[in-house]
Amino acid sequence: MTPPTGASYAAAGVDIEAGDRAVELMKEWVKKTQRPEVLGGLGGFAGLFDASALLRYERPLLASATDGVGTKVDIARQMGVYDTIGHDLVAMVMDDIVVCGAEPLFMTDYICVGKVHPERVAAIVKGIAEGCVLAGCALVGGETAEHPGLLGPDDFDVAGAGTGVVEADRLLGADRIRSGDVVIAMASSGLHSNGYSLVRHVLFDRAGMRLEQRVEEFGRTLGEELLEPTRIYSLDCLALTRTTEVHAFSHITGGGLAANLARVIPDGLHAAVDRSTWTPGAVFDLVGTAGRVERLELEKTLNMGVGMMAVVPADSVDVALTTLADRGVDAWIAGEITERGEHPTGATLTGDHAP
Repeated sequence: MTPPTGASYAAAGVDIEAGDRAVELMKEWVKKTQRPEVLGGLGGFAGLFDASALLRYERPLLASATDGVGTKVDIARQMGVYDTIGHDLVAMVMDDIVVCGAEPLFMTDYICVGKVHPERVAAIVKGIAEGCVLAGCALVGGETAEHPGLLGPDDFDVAGAGTGVVEADRLLGADRIRSGDVVIAMASSGLHSNGYSLVRHVLFDRAGMRLEQRVEEFGRTLGEELLEPTRIYSLDCLALTRTTEVHAFSHITGGGLAANLARVIPDGLHAAVDRSTWTPGAVFDLVGTAGRVERLELEKTLNMGVGMMAVVPADSVDVALTTLADRGVDAWIAGEITERGEHPTGATLTGDHAP
């Protein structure tokens, strides 16, 4: 009788060699994100960032955030497209960090897979690295974990954490906002990375649409529209803080426009945003129509065409809009800050969207 073969990590489904191959493939992309403060290379136990760079600050405040991409990763899996989802990850983390006025410094990622496909993992990291370049931060390390038995061979998820820095006396937020300030909206690139559980349910389960289906309103397939990367506003927002006075930013993510804007509105004040100042993209109309989703439900789930908002003094508006236009960001005056009065919440939407 042949004796049973001894157990091994490989037999349990974990391929160490494939993991090593993935690391080799991703090194060139990670290298493109390096800043002068980064020490060492990929492959160490920890990423190193020279904190002496912070000595130029009088009172440096470190800002940190962590996030993922949610069920949008399933669209990427079904499409077999892995080099855009990283842009979404960087945006979700670094656009949160820049809200307080912080400069993004560095980021780490966590990729969990059912089975390591080296080229696929490298493609994901390529997207993260490209996103880091757009955000001005370094990718100093990460982890790829193989979870056979818990995830299918093609399943994966991504998460990341980032750190930024801001001078204490330049910290942005509710304390700076005053009545009479103006709310500037910056256009989103599409759905970004929130609300995909609703979107998938409506478009696939209820409407029976397919990812490869061409949608004339989009000028491309449904899958291509749904995978449009989240816009990374970090450097655009920092440019605003350098060219004019800014009181606050609000990153429009889960919860929608009004709820996220309300997070930076102080007690006693109110932000009134006029829907008639913009027209949401066709994808938002499709989700609403296909699922018969009520407007308020759409607005508390999706960004409705606005990815970031800035609250600025009235005399900063012209410079702010010019700065954003010069950077290729579609932006407009969307509302104003008033006394709270009888408004029960910090921010509300009024009027109807422009046709």
